[in-house]
This record gives sequence, C-alpha cells and structure tokens, in this order.
Amino acid sequence: MTLATGANPQNGEPIGAVGEFDTLTVRRDARNPRIARITFNRPHRLNAITFQTPGEIRRAVDAVNLQRDLHVIVLQGAGPAFCAGYDIGLFGEGTDEHPCKQESKPWDPMVDYRAMRGYTDDFMSLWRSPKPTIARVHKYAIAGGSDIALCCDQVVVENTARMGYMPVRVWGCPTTAHWTYRLGPERAKRMLLTGNLIDGVTAEKWGLVSESVPGEQLDAAVDALADRIASIPSGMLTMQKMVVNESIERMGLLASQTLATLFDGITRHNPEGMWFRRYSQVHGFKAAVEWRDSGRPIPEGDAARAVIAELDELIAGMPKPAA
Repeated sequence: MTLATGANPQNGEPIGAVGEFDTLTVRRDARNPRIARITFNRPHRLNAITFQTPGEIRRAVDAVNLQRDLHVIVLQGAGPAFCAGYDIGLFGEGTDEHPCKQESKPWDPMVDYRAMRGYTDDFMSLWRSPKPTIARVHKYAIAGGSDIALCCDQVVVENTARMGYMPVRVWGCPTTAHWTYRLGPERAKRMLLTGNLIDGVTAEKWGLVSESVPGEQLDAAVDALADRIASIPSGMLTMQKMVVNESIERMGLLASQTLATLFDGITRHNPEGMWFRRYSQVHGFKAAVEWRDSGRPIPEGDAARAVIAELDELIAGMPKPAA
C-alpha cells in the first residue's frame, strides 16, 4: 500500500498578491485553469493552525471568488498531513495573553467568544463560498483540522487517514458543529462522547465524507471530481450549493455553531481545561495529550483545582522566557 504524499504548495500561478499569506498558498491549478488550489504550507508542524490561519483561509477563498474563470477550490495540505488541528505550542503551552487563552482573572467569555467565533466564521468561508470546495485529506484531519475539512462541500480522504476531534475529552468543542448534520445523532455522539478517531474507510461508510480511496489514488480521485465540477457553469454551481446549504442551515447549523463556540471557550477555562493547560505548561503538550488520550480519568472539579494550584506553584518557579 502506498500512502498519499503532501500536495505541492508552489504548483501553478499565484492568485492574489505574492507574500500575502504566511500559512498557506493559493494558486491556479497548472493542469486545469478552472481549478484553484489552497494549500496549507506548514509541513514541519503538520499544518497546525496558527493565529493567522483562519483569516488567511477566508482571504484565500475571497481571492479565488474574485476570479470569474475559476469554478472550484481544492483545499489540501503540504507535507505529511492535511491538518493536525490547532498548534498547541501557540495555544496551549505558552502563557501569553490571548482572547482564547486568558491568563488574567476573571475570564471574560464574550471576549473569548468573539475571537473564536471569528475563527469559526473564517473556516465557514469554505461553506459560504459561491465556488464549490473540495478537501483533499491525507494522513490527518483531526481536531481543528476536521473543523476545516467538514466546512468543505466535498471531502475526499485517503483510506488510512484519520479523522476525529480528540479535544472533546478535555479542552475543546468542535465549533463548526458539522458532525450531527453529516453523521446523524447517534454516530455524532459516538465521535463526540469518546474523542475517538476513525479511518477514511469508516468515514465514507458512515457518511462523514463523500469518498475514501487508497493513498496512491487520492490525487486522481480529487482531480476527477474537481474536473467534473469545473466543467459546469459557475452560476449553476452556486445555485445548487445555495439550495443545499439553506436546507442544512434551516435545520439549525448556525445555532449549533453559536452554542458550540460558547462551549469551546468554557472547555478551555473550566477546572478540567485549566488543568490541561497547566499540565501542558509544566510537562509539555505531548505529555498532556498522552494522558488525555490514554483513557485515564481526567481530574475534574475540586480535584482539578487542587492540581492546578500545585502546577501554578511549579510555573511560578520556572525560568521566565527571555524578552
């Protein structure tokens, strides 16, 4: 079995100003000029999401939609994986103040909500885009990476790729809230009550994605789908997409996102979430994730508060980073 390789972030003619994007590239497909390719380009971090990534996704989608002759967008990742979620080196281990990582007390949930809702709406630019969007998923689309992939109209995934939202165990709630609308309630609960990952074959069987293929066939499958969509007039594509999106939104998607985004902030600032962040700061994120994913009970309530107090003392005695 041959695994899929990462996409080439430099293939094709740039769309938009060169140097406008730090975490991704946006280019016209060199093979089919009706196709745009947005490529996550932080392969050394498995394309993990930075503070800049959500806004860059929105601006890349907007840049493509300004080009009348482009018909479809393929979202893909350079290097070993599609996207491994938020970069916890930025969001978890550090102590710098950020609306979604408020170290001062008391925590302001509306400041958190406004920032995280902005990220959610940035990801949803893929959903709202008049031009259809296809996610090409290899290796991982996990945590925040799954949020992004599921905003796309079509997801084509490598058979062995893994998808899921592990932070539902502690320190997260999937803000784009697509799981129930794709899977139905019971399978959505299976994913969100366990934080388990599923492979591409299971994702297709359950209806989470449209197609799962062996790694060596991933590019051919994505290209065939993109070519077929690109052959249809843009106006027809926009109208059909609007009809389907309207149906899902009337079922409650946008209200679900509001609740999920509020809850995401709570998960990062309740005793369990603060324990996870403090444990990451003292022992490193890998150790915190190993605990989270091991099946060991996670400290909660007063037990978590007691551990947080101990960890705070350790953090107070740690050397401060150089200015």
